[in-house]
Amino acid sequence: MAYKKPQQKYQGKIREVILGEGLKIGGESVLPFYSFDGDLGNAPKIGMEIWDVPPFGWPEKLMNEIREVAEDPAKWAEHYVKNYNPDFINLRFVGANPDTKDRTPEECAEIAKKVAESVNVPLVIAGCDSNEKNAKIFTKVAEALADKNYAFLSAVEANYKEVGAAVGLAYGNIVVAESSVDLNLAKQLNILLTQLGVKPEKMLMNPGISAVGYGFEYVVTTIDRIKLAALEQNDTTLQIPIIMPVSFETWKVKESIATEEDVPEWGNQEERGIAMEIATAVGVLTAGADAVILRHPRSFEIIRRFVREMTN
Repeated sequence: MAYKKPQQKYQGKIREVILGEGLKIGGESVLPFYSFDGDLGNAPKIGMEIWDVPPFGWPEKLMNEIREVAEDPAKWAEHYVKNYNPDFINLRFVGANPDTKDRTPEECAEIAKKVAESVNVPLVIAGCDSNEKNAKIFTKVAEALADKNYAFLSAVEANYKEVGAAVGLAYGNIVVAESSVDLNLAKQLNILLTQLGVKPEKMLMNPGISAVGYGFEYVVTTIDRIKLAALEQNDTTLQIPIIMPVSFETWKVKESIATEEDVPEWGNQEERGIAMEIATAVGVLTAGADAVILRHPRSFEIIRRFVREMTN
């Protein structure tokens, strides 16, 4: 008797969300990369991080590559799109922090508009370290980029009403719901945003992330539980694609920032940072992330190859 490979069928399916004019995220009806069980949906998408100010604390070799364009975010975005062809660009407003340039929301909006005009890929907009200021930044940037279908990272419990109303309702963009590594918190925030009036097709979620070795098992198990609830239990409130800002976490841990002079036995600092970024990205992708944000071009190339080999 011939062996018949069993298949795991699920009741639910992750929604498909369109970023920009046609970048499809999500849509899977099986666990990550389980092509033998059914429809993988759209392959995970990979974006590259840029800042609105010349970056500080970045690896020297990477700085040497971008030094001529880092003063101008629009040229920086063009450089990445031309040389690496990412699925999207993540524009992060570090310059809005009070301890850097303390940019106004209006200044941020002008920069975002120039970046959007310079590239043919969609944007994911990220703010600064202040949730209160982010709400104001996102409102102005969403207005400047109205109906572009760009994603805004993130709406949190403290500002979801203002961000959801401006980004998702008034100006036709995508709201990223960010919670703190807890299925129930993720579900609650999704419900609050939909009760506000934000449509699920205008939502992504970031259930919280850390670098490998920093409570990462909680991140992975939270994503696992979200995916199983969405697929196995057909929980529609969790059938939202997941985007994870990997680079935000991996490049600030000691393994990435400690110099070779301080810890010579750890080896090359840049190589360590790349390794942390790759390991974290692989972990969240295999757990169920539908999109990741990366900083280093080498990490980007390796993760892109990983996704291609896992989905072909």
